[in-house]
Amino acid sequence: MRIHGKVVVIAVCFGVFLLLYFLGGNAADDPLLKEVVDEEEEQESKSSPSHPELGRDVAAKFAKKPPAGVGVRAEEPLKRRKQGRASNRGAGVNAKSKPRSNVARPMFKRTRAEEVMHLAVVACGNRLDETLTMVKSALLFSLKRITFHIFAEDPLAPQFKERLNQWPRSISAKFQYRIYPITFSVGNADEWKKLFKPCAAQRLFLPVILKDVDSLLYVDTDVLFLRPMDDIWSLLKSFNSTQLAAMAPEHEVPKIGWYSRFARHPFYGVTGVNSGVMLMNLTRIRSTMFKNSMIPSGLSWEDLLHPLYQKYKNHITWGDQDLLNIIFHYNPECLFIFPCQWNYRPDHCMYGSNCKGAEEEGVSILHGNRGVYHDDKQPAFKVVYDAISDFPFEDNMFQSLFYPIQTKFLDTVNTLCGRIPQVFLKQIEKTMRKVFEDKVVRYVRPHK
Repeated sequence: MRIHGKVVVIAVCFGVFLLLYFLGGNAADDPLLKEVVDEEEEQESKSSPSHPELGRDVAAKFAKKPPAGVGVRAEEPLKRRKQGRASNRGAGVNAKSKPRSNVARPMFKRTRAEEVMHLAVVACGNRLDETLTMVKSALLFSLKRITFHIFAEDPLAPQFKERLNQWPRSISAKFQYRIYPITFSVGNADEWKKLFKPCAAQRLFLPVILKDVDSLLYVDTDVLFLRPMDDIWSLLKSFNSTQLAAMAPEHEVPKIGWYSRFARHPFYGVTGVNSGVMLMNLTRIRSTMFKNSMIPSGLSWEDLLHPLYQKYKNHITWGDQDLLNIIFHYNPECLFIFPCQWNYRPDHCMYGSNCKGAEEEGVSILHGNRGVYHDDKQPAFKVVYDAISDFPFEDNMFQSLFYPIQTKFLDTVNTLCGRIPQVFLKQIEKTMRKVFEDKVVRYVRPHK
């Protein structure tokens, strides 16, 4: 009997031991208990800064994954318990430390900083409204944010600020602007200012003034965007290793081009280039030594401007544009030529349609030189300008912009440029459809 009694006692003790063992193992894996252990070990490691390795070892010992198939308890009671314990021991814990949590935090990919496009314009005299209409056309269709660099005479600066600050918030969120005085870093300022048109020579000094800008699109005040500025901005990626600026030819037909018939100075290529729309990599311009007919070793952009003007000032007609043609005559490898639809002028239609790119794709950028926005010599240009100028922000583009242009074009079909309406309307209609799809269609498309 004694032997049997001992066997029974041993068996009972062994069973109790196994029961305690299994209960202890499951409790150690319980999420709530594990949280308490983690926090206690965290507090111990903070109270013993001289032994950080010990704290990490203890934490690693207890940091086990819950076994597969074991349900996880609701997080809200756990959160309340943690907040209660944190408030009770708040005096002894660093205020900057945060309670640890088993809840997985979402992972976010680091996105590249949003690319901002830079556009420069020079406004003097009575060019306020014309400049604002150009800015408006750029904002209506463009996708990326734009920083406008506006060089203006002193009386115009406060007027630009007042008018731009009146635009609706939905539009002002798409751009920022900086206003600069008219300045010339070399030579006689009064002489530069009177070169060709008032202040036009300012564009020559943009690489010198805008030292913190890498790339830039310069346009004249009489330019209108009929498609996103993003599209011409993307041409910067088409530059090869030596190219640092891009312009369109002055003319498409040499026998009726001005430079090929009348120029008394060197010019680029066969017909010269027009500087009313000029895309520039300013970083490359600032770091390049330009070949010329004066100094065999070459000159930097800033050092080249004044001696070049002094040499040719009695032979140039179109001022700063002529100087640019001379520079790129000696440095043709530095220039990228984009097609005529990116700088479409009356010359492309008043002597017959001679811009094939515009006939195929439509006008991308309209350049109303010769004052055609403000007289009746080429009413097709004036129709587009008036429609954009009068368009109320946030109105329906088809109803308040495209249809008025289309309707008023009927009155111009008997004029030299109005007889090819598809050239003016094709690209702007395509652009508006894309804007409509981006802003409207995607919001009503059923969710999959």
